[in-house]
Amino acid sequence: MSGAKESDLITAVLLYAVRCLAEGDQQSLREMEVGPREMEALRGLEMADLYRLGALKTHCVAISIDRDVFWPLIANLQSARHSEEVQRDLIRRDAPLEMMRSLFGMGSREYTRLRSILAVQPAIGRPPEPDEETAHKLWRLIAAEQDACDGEALTATQYLGISQATGASMRCVWRHAQRWEDYIPTSRARSAETSQAAVHPKTPRAAVS
Repeated sequence: MSGAKESDLITAVLLYAVRCLAEGDQQSLREMEVGPREMEALRGLEMADLYRLGALKTHCVAISIDRDVFWPLIANLQSARHSEEVQRDLIRRDAPLEMMRSLFGMGSREYTRLRSILAVQPAIGRPPEPDEETAHKLWRLIAAEQDACDGEALTATQYLGISQATGASMRCVWRHAQRWEDYIPTSRARSAETSQAAVHPKTPRAAVS
């Protein structure tokens, strides 16, 4: 290793070790293989000594990546980035607070902050009902996505797809999705009652003379 960036790395690692020592973080020091003699030497370092590292052409740090930790970390970062992108896309399409709270647990302060950053105009009143063609298309797409979910709640990505396919605002999509959720239990209950009646028809009572 040579050059300014290597010196910066060594300085950062030694400063980290000094901080662990000051905070009594013995676990981290052991993981760095810092023993009693190294601890004593670190205690004697002065800030000027760290600046002198830049003039040295040697290093004492071996860096490696723990792949068992690295790849889950990368996956976590990618997932978080995707979630943030989806949230911004939803907000741009005027997703209501109720929807963002349900999907992401977002509070009103964060919701307001994102709308301000993305320059989304404040929503006033209820959104207008879509025309008949759009309403039918919304109903069909929501029904298809609900069937694909096999009873699970729709995801944010599915809501985005419905909005993009219909051109409807996210407020409109969310409202229709809630109507669908209210409709399905009632519809299924009625179907069950009809099926039960067909299997077990009621026997008419005999007239009493």
